[in-house]
Amino acid sequence: MFVNIDFTKLLHLFVYDPTDPLLFNSSFFLFLFLGLLVIYRVFSKSANLRIYTLILFSLFFYYKASGMFFLLLMFSSVVNFYSGRLIYNAQPGIKRRLYFIATIILNLGALAYFKYTNFFIQIINDFHLGKMDPLQIMLPIGISFFTFKALSYVIDIYMEAMEPVDSLRDFSLFIFFFPNILAGPIDRADAFLPQVRKEVNISKEDMGKALMLIISGLFKKAVIADYISLNFVSRVFDSPTRFTGVENLLAVYGYTLQIYCDFSGYSDMAIGIAALLGFKLMDNFNSPYQATSVAEFWRRWHISLSTWLLDYLFRPLQMKLRNLRIIGNAIALFITFTICGLWHGASWAFIFWGALHGGYMVISLFTKKFRDAFYKKIHIANTWPLKVFQVVVTFHLLAFAWIFFRATTFQSAIDMLNQIRYFYHGEVFVQFIAGYKGVFTLMVLGFIFHFVPKKLEDKTSMLLGKLPVLGQAIVLAVMIWIVVQVQSAELQPFIYFQF
Repeated sequence: MFVNIDFTKLLHLFVYDPTDPLLFNSSFFLFLFLGLLVIYRVFSKSANLRIYTLILFSLFFYYKASGMFFLLLMFSSVVNFYSGRLIYNAQPGIKRRLYFIATIILNLGALAYFKYTNFFIQIINDFHLGKMDPLQIMLPIGISFFTFKALSYVIDIYMEAMEPVDSLRDFSLFIFFFPNILAGPIDRADAFLPQVRKEVNISKEDMGKALMLIISGLFKKAVIADYISLNFVSRVFDSPTRFTGVENLLAVYGYTLQIYCDFSGYSDMAIGIAALLGFKLMDNFNSPYQATSVAEFWRRWHISLSTWLLDYLFRPLQMKLRNLRIIGNAIALFITFTICGLWHGASWAFIFWGALHGGYMVISLFTKKFRDAFYKKIHIANTWPLKVFQVVVTFHLLAFAWIFFRATTFQSAIDMLNQIRYFYHGEVFVQFIAGYKGVFTLMVLGFIFHFVPKKLEDKTSMLLGKLPVLGQAIVLAVMIWIVVQVQSAELQPFIYFQF
């Protein structure tokens, strides 16, 4: 008996399809990654073979996600590698500064062309400075992430915080590395590059943590985020006036959970997958909605981006404006967060979202002394009721900002806020629970899991690490089965792929 194989369909799996990018939560990726792990273990004693295997797999992964833009990725690697060497070897002075400025312009120029050209055209049209048609420009997935990785390397060399790596191959792996190429974490060269040639040594604890991250990432993304988005959140945000105030408010809470589960789910899987290959990427989330202030939120949310902006934007601005003291700090904060909004997307809504966070931070900066004095005066400083109050207030400030982040237009955001003004129809909440049982259950579970103590997560990781390989495989298989049961017919791309 012969098995009929459709080679056309088989070949299609390995060719870029813009309607079917390669995602962590796809069965094809799981199949490919299993094959990679087998080959990787075979080559475990040879650093050269391991590195080349990862480079080839990473390039294929990016090709499957973004097509011929993998050539742009290679261009970025070559340009920044040799620019780093030129900057390092040049004598201090104008020549060295020019090398540095030219490299920054090349990186930001590519990012600006693909991501912001049509936004600039829109501004020209809106302000009647001319009449231009938008260009047909396709955004390379992950360009903001790999550009910021490359920039951190060049800036660190220019600031003499590190020396350039001597191998284009090793540097290319840093830029290409598939777990974090599409949506972070934005790892730093000085943390990643020393791991490239290290012997692969994965302990039981590492294995347990990796599996825990992959399982939790799959659950967050495919079970919680995708389900509540497709079945409730997206419907309301797309047409807020068709729904009641209660439903709009619950959709805001739902999106607040969705974007966390979607993005942190990707980060969890990226860090877990990297760990199975012997690489440690920086943590990107730390229960952000447990924050007692917006400042603390940014120490817990998208940590790799917030620390990048802190090191390479806020602190230099703060130094430039240090003579203005607290006003200088406020200006630096506001500029940093406005640029953070622009980094997320080329639209006034994203800029407003970033400026809103900047405004939160500035108000907090100017009122901190008064708030601290008031808390001491009424004897609630450092008490748990105050902390609960701060968490609730901070969460709602963040949820309010997410409306503008998610809304399709400014008017849509205003419509949603107008609907929420009339949320007093309590019977609608009961109807919501009855009509959206699955959505409501997952929202409740999602927020409960978010507030689970870190110790419980660590204990679960330890237990997974102690299981035999067969037991670990069964646990992972069960999670994949659960994902398949609730997954929609079409895989949903990760939210942060657009950034």
